Amino acid sequence: MPRDRAFDSIIVGAGSAGCVLANRLSADPERSVLLIEAGGKDRNPLFRLPMLMGRLFHSGIYNWRYHTEPVPSLGGRALYWPRGKVLGGSSTINGMIYVRGNRHDYDRWAQMGLGGWSYDDLLPAFCRSEGHVERDGAYHGTGGELTVCRARGANPLFDVFVEAGRQAGWPVNDDFNGAEQQGFGRYDFTIRRGKRCSTSAAFLRPIRHRRNLAIATGCLVRRVVLDGGRATGVEVAEGSATRTIHAEREVILCAGTVNSPQLLMLSGIGPGEELKRHGIPVVHELPGVGRNLQDHVDCVLAYACTKPVTLYRDLRADRMIRSVAEGMLFGRGVATTFPYEAGAFLKSRADLLAADIQVHFMPALAPFKKAPVEDTHGFSLRVGPLNPESRGWIGLRSADPAVPPLIQPNYLQSDADCRTTIAGIRMIRDVIGQPAFAAYRGRELAPGGDMQSDKELTAWLRANAMTTFHPVGTCRMGWDPMAVVDARLAVHGIAGLRVADASVMPVIVSGNTNAPAIMIGEKAAEFIRGAAPAVDAPSEENRE
Repeated sequence: MPRDRAFDSIIVGAGSAGCVLANRLSADPERSVLLIEAGGKDRNPLFRLPMLMGRLFHSGIYNWRYHTEPVPSLGGRALYWPRGKVLGGSSTINGMIYVRGNRHDYDRWAQMGLGGWSYDDLLPAFCRSEGHVERDGAYHGTGGELTVCRARGANPLFDVFVEAGRQAGWPVNDDFNGAEQQGFGRYDFTIRRGKRCSTSAAFLRPIRHRRNLAIATGCLVRRVVLDGGRATGVEVAEGSATRTIHAEREVILCAGTVNSPQLLMLSGIGPGEELKRHGIPVVHELPGVGRNLQDHVDCVLAYACTKPVTLYRDLRADRMIRSVAEGMLFGRGVATTFPYEAGAFLKSRADLLAADIQVHFMPALAPFKKAPVEDTHGFSLRVGPLNPESRGWIGLRSADPAVPPLIQPNYLQSDADCRTTIAGIRMIRDVIGQPAFAAYRGRELAPGGDMQSDKELTAWLRANAMTTFHPVGTCRMGWDPMAVVDARLAVHGIAGLRVADASVMPVIVSGNTNAPAIMIGEKAAEFIRGAAPAVDAPSEENRE
């Protein structure tokens, strides 16, 4: 940690948005930038191999290892919430699927009074960071730092899945990030030459020697220092010592959907009663801090496979050792691919503007209660609603910054989320029943062919639903009393303080959230450097 020095900009959190922001702001040699990360450096080579993601995701390496509170609508189950604690944040441990969402997601944000956040406004920001090695045209960038590629897996069941979707009457979609999102196809991935391309690898590593950029790892920010309604720096714990670092211009929180609201509350910004309960002086009451938590929930459908063509053969210990060596040395082989390569975006009703269900397909068995993972040949499908109505919250467990916060996602609290998921289950059962799967389709292992009624499927869903690891929304943009930041990501009522990460999303996007988080980092850089026009609060009649 640099000592006895002030910085123009202090960025808290070197995750998906924070690495982008550090890159863009430090491109100005007249601006000094400090990037602070609670975790360490991303040096473990195993995390660079895509196929190992599932095995390492549940380890304590590079991970905050959060758990939710018991969720009443899931029968009192508490769920594991891994979040990245390392340079690159969750982009260093995630599934690398590159999905932006669809036009309607962002146009809805703009209709809520958030000028500058429509799809047409944001497409240039997506393309700026993207360095797609196989696509170009109006919807893609080829010169950005973030390497994106098409799916590369050779397993025959990926094509079988897409063909079965076509036979069931759905469109085949070659590009989920193109003109339309709906259909069956293969995902794109942030993989470079067979290795994970995290935001640390893409945006931070190439510029880490800039003289105006300092990167501090292993440092926990305890609070934002405030003086007269302005953020003036941060208080940091480094080992057993605590010190204050001054920000000449502003502090930007990029700590993520869990830690950004926690840090605001620890700093005296948030719901007054919550702060008082923990003995924290209320500096500025913002009741929406920690509220509006949204996440994608889903479930696993599993089937036996009648032919030995799944990844089971590749995941045997002896073959994986060889695959890992091949991947590390040459950047090729099964270890350099991610198992959920195929997927779909579907409408549960024909009258919907856009897809409301997402599917991930894997030619192997995922964990479910009736059998352990990978114990035989099979295939799995994860199915869940894209636009959940259920809302949760993040709260303080303690005034001690080292104590994990309370996380209550309230999954499936809304019956509409259950109905949409069950509609997805029925649609996928229809797809698996198509002729393309005839030579491979064994019995349904989960939920099981005997479960047919809505009542049975609802009970199974509440007992088995899980998170897709896409939490957003706890410092949401807006102009109403529950909004935390404005359309330029500035915290309401506090000068010199912004939030720039997935927590600012007012409504969750339709798909995986890493690409949108990177885009938010790009937009924050535009606002801070003055490249984007000012955004005024809408008049009352123009607010949704």
